[in-house]
Amino acid sequence: MTDITEKTERYEALLAEALDEATVATPAETPLATAADDCTEMARSYLADGRHFRDEGDLVNALAAFSYGHAWLDAGARFGLLSVPREGELFTI
Repeated sequence: MTDITEKTERYEALLAEALDEATVATPAETPLATAADDCTEMARSYLADGRHFRDEGDLVNALAAFSYGHAWLDAGARFGLLSVPREGELFTI
């Protein structure tokens, strides 16, 4: 079984890199752009929450937060709200 510390570190890095790579793919000043911004804001919030949990020694909730944050980005990419790299391991699309 993968060590939770290693897995948490890996998911944190994955979410942080995915946030750096994701960009809004919809026209500015539209409801779709607002939705895209919401997806990235939720991912940023979960990244911050995960780091807080990690710093408190709560690796289970840290890992969950990093996973949820990445799910927001994946959903935004699947709905066409976010532009993301299609190659590599950052996204499932």
